[in-house]
Amino acid sequence: MAQPNPAAALANIYKTPELWEKITFTFWCLVLYRVGTHIVAPGVDAVAITDFFANQGAGGLLGLYDLFVGGGLSRATVFALGIMPYISASIFVQIAGAVVPTMEKMQRDEEGRKKLTQWTRYGTVVLAVVQGWGFALFTESLQGAVATPGLWFKVQMALILTAGAVFVMWLGEQISERGLGNGSSLIIFFSIVERFWPSIFQTFGFVSTGALGLFSLAVLGMVMVAVVGGVVAVTLAARRVLIQIPQRTMARGRMREAARNFIPLRINSAGVMPIIFAQSVIVVPGALAQFSGNPSLLRFAELFQPGTWLYYLLSAVFIIFFTYFYTSIIFNPIDLAENLKKQGGFIPGVKPGAKTAEYIEHVLDRITFPGALFLTAIALLPQVLADWVNVPFQFGGTSLLIVVGVALDTLAQMQQHLLLRKYDGFMKKGRVRFRGRQQAGGF
Repeated sequence: MAQPNPAAALANIYKTPELWEKITFTFWCLVLYRVGTHIVAPGVDAVAITDFFANQGAGGLLGLYDLFVGGGLSRATVFALGIMPYISASIFVQIAGAVVPTMEKMQRDEEGRKKLTQWTRYGTVVLAVVQGWGFALFTESLQGAVATPGLWFKVQMALILTAGAVFVMWLGEQISERGLGNGSSLIIFFSIVERFWPSIFQTFGFVSTGALGLFSLAVLGMVMVAVVGGVVAVTLAARRVLIQIPQRTMARGRMREAARNFIPLRINSAGVMPIIFAQSVIVVPGALAQFSGNPSLLRFAELFQPGTWLYYLLSAVFIIFFTYFYTSIIFNPIDLAENLKKQGGFIPGVKPGAKTAEYIEHVLDRITFPGALFLTAIALLPQVLADWVNVPFQFGGTSLLIVVGVALDTLAQMQQHLLLRKYDGFMKKGRVRFRGRQQAGGF
């Protein structure tokens, strides 16, 4: 088989006007976003906040949030909140749609989805105001970070950060509508990728100063390659459940059955959300202790610090729990079975209706467990590596999971545009294929 020509593939992109315009529009939107993440909000000493994050604020929820906003939080920029208020509001609406019958019905029709989208925007504004006010209180608590603290500073900071969050939300929606890929995901993607390069240069700096030995660097390199390969494999991995839809046509007086199809059940349907939920919960004791200043709470919170056995144990339990929880929210076997029944489809060896839903749920529960274990390893590997190999920094398996997932989705959309115009794409097979074997009637 002839190997794909990258130069020809890039030429085909340029020859596709619609695709080229989408890529160009997406690029300039992301450039505008990155410019905003370097404009410091007025009335704040960004150096004091950066020093705080460098000394003690790099871990936990603050560090994770700062990662998703491309360092805007640690630099106290006008886009310090980034796309996260919109992501949080979307998650709340999604969860509510799974537990509130009225909102579940609204998700099934066009007008209802438009109203839910509007509610998500309103929720984004509310969350941005709350988070902006909280960030103002946080900056005032740092010595020398605010020149003139007070009510006016809090109001000003909340308004500026809210306006920035709403503008970033608008940019994400514009990318989704007029650009290439999911706007919110791409904004987080480039926020994370931007911080890869400083980490690479920092690594070689540690080697030159002797803080990181060659053996540790080799171990780190092998682990990172294994993590990237594992993330790609698990992101694409899926269990293919064979289905048949009895659409029949007349051919010379005989009935001929249509071709078979399959339902791809992803091993990691929940994505990175279980890790985010788990880390949000695990940092609660430390956050409460820090805000209260109570010595007893501070000693209690030390039990949950990264590196302790209790931290590893609770993180693993929470990640596995939230993997099953979030998968149950975004994937409804009952709806899938009903839609399949309406189309006249069935799984060979399984009765349509309730039995089909039970079968799909059983398969989903079985394949979700290895996905949950993989997410646990991805989340805890950086800290374990830092403790055992004495690496003076951490690389994020969580960030790699996001980057790989967004990159694969964007490439799939680009490939689809090329195939619609009969161009050769980036991939040999013409599409991103799921890894897994076909299954019918049993696990």
